[in-house]
Amino acid sequence: MDFLSLLLVFFSAVTVSRAQVQQEPSAETSEGIGINITCSHPNVQPGYYIHWYRQLPGRGPTFLVSAVSGSKQVPDPEGQLWVSADRRSSALCLTRPRLGDAAVYYCAVDPRESKGD
Repeated sequence: MDFLSLLLVFFSAVTVSRAQVQQEPSAETSEGIGINITCSHPNVQPGYYIHWYRQLPGRGPTFLVSAVSGSKQVPDPEGQLWVSADRRSSALCLTRPRLGDAAVYYCAVDPRESKGD
């Protein structure tokens, strides 16, 4: 079986206002085995968007999905974004990661309030 390594940013501290995000240094799985990539944002303000991005090797970051609350489907890579009820954390759940999904995954908090999500 091919080994798939999904790497997260080595400690992402994006400061926006009083919001800060933190991620584990790395996460690994095998091809086809689902994985949850988590992000902590304990000081996120009400209504702020939580965004997820992916950066494939040798490329710039690309947007994957965003939400204010609840969950949202992610078409590529196949999965789902979950935002905790208290909004202090989120998880990008990749259902069946492929070898080509090995990348750096980032979360970020957007200070612009949502217009309903």
